[in-house]
Amino acid sequence: MSNNGSNTRRAIFITGGGSGIGRAVALYFAERGWFVGIGDVNQQGMEDTLGMIEGGFKYSHKLDVRDRDAWDVALKAFATAAGGRIDVLFNNAGIGHGGPVVDQPSEEVVALLDVNLKGVIYGAQAAYPHLKKTAPGSALVNTASLAGIIGAPNLSVYCATKWAIRGFTQSLDAEWASDGIKVSALCPGFIDTPIIEQISADSNQSVKETLVDAGVEVSPVSTVPKVVWEAVHGDKLDYTVGKTAGRLLFLKRWMPGRVRKEMRSQGIGAEL
Repeated sequence: MSNNGSNTRRAIFITGGGSGIGRAVALYFAERGWFVGIGDVNQQGMEDTLGMIEGGFKYSHKLDVRDRDAWDVALKAFATAAGGRIDVLFNNAGIGHGGPVVDQPSEEVVALLDVNLKGVIYGAQAAYPHLKKTAPGSALVNTASLAGIIGAPNLSVYCATKWAIRGFTQSLDAEWASDGIKVSALCPGFIDTPIIEQISADSNQSVKETLVDAGVEVSPVSTVPKVVWEAVHGDKLDYTVGKTAGRLLFLKRWMPGRVRKEMRSQGIGAEL
């Protein structure tokens, strides 16, 4: 990383830092000496995360990623707290809703587009001047998903947002290359976070219980931070988490017809 700025301690701002992947990544980077900032709409969740971080190099800012102006305020405040620099934005906040597209309420569609896609775009816009300042070697990591690799049934709008994030990431990789800013997409499979603890609309089981019963891999959240670390320090576009995501990325690239057949016949739970 560059040593530009008034402070040489590297700084990362993480959205969705009040739980799940965001919390795990915050703890991982803090343990390695980074100044960690988290943004979330969940104030208590952020306080809980900060309480798990030893030392004083931590910061939280209540942030609704759908608010473009709020992004500027949050990142300016964090950069000031971190000694005048931001080296990495982990654009991680997201929500999950599913079901047949014809039955999906318009408010769910709007929420998915606003949080999962617009929120990522707004974050990139707001982070750019900060990342340019600490380049070369600064990084933007956007959380996509296994759903950004395959088109899973009953996840059409969610998949649309995650495919869009991968396209957005690839475009920015080209657009920001001359600035020395790395851009990559994190593509986790099913991770054991609060999102998959939700009760499925068509059963009394949680999404996690349904996945486990179907034999689908659910990876612990502890598998994610190391991959985010690799994305910050590496030079790939897509970083998968879990065997399922890695396998499907490979098959989608080299055997797309097989993936399509499996999605049409059995869905995401198929053994590929």
